Amino acid sequence: MIFIKPIIGIITRKSVSDEGHPTNIIYNDIVKAVVKNGGIPIGIILSENYKLLVDICDGLIFQGGDDFEEYDVDTVKYIYKIDKPLLGICLGMQLIGYVFDGDVIDIDNHKKKLHYAHSVVIKRDTKLYDIFKKNIIKVNSRHKSVIINTKLNVSALSHDNYIEAIEDSSKKFFIGVQWHPESMIYYDELQNNIFKCFIESTLNDYK
Repeated sequence: MIFIKPIIGIITRKSVSDEGHPTNIIYNDIVKAVVKNGGIPIGIILSENYKLLVDICDGLIFQGGDDFEEYDVDTVKYIYKIDKPLLGICLGMQLIGYVFDGDVIDIDNHKKKLHYAHSVVIKRDTKLYDIFKKNIIKVNSRHKSVIINTKLNVSALSHDNYIEAIEDSSKKFFIGVQWHPESMIYYDELQNNIFKCFIESTLNDYK
């Protein structure tokens, strides 16, 4: 039997080193979540060759961060068009919502250093509900902006009615979540279901 390990492209984010040099980074928690669920993580620095970069991956993750980058929007559109599994986290979710006619606004009460910052209500008949098998979950929260509308399906809302997850259930896996499940898998195994289902969706073409 041949065991396939899918290649998961993680879109890097711009940062600055301790010495002040511009860098591109991947968050270690996301790398560990991918490896834990059988994927091979690689860093993707988007450029005019974004289609070639997407094509070498079995699935892609847009990390959290501060701002969208130059090729982010076109890359999301391309991933959607070719139906390649995509997971957006925090800013990554906001980017996905923005691409589908969403508006991003700043808020000041969702950035907290807590394991469980607030509850999230998941709608039934969504792929996210199939992942968690629960209507209400507890999540962390360290974002300063939110999506307030989008053409995508809103699959979860926060306790104060902000959008916490979006998806297109007609795709193999096209989900964005506002919280950081990669940081929660160390103390809440339920959050690992997101990565488990994401990785599994990348293997459908091999079955």
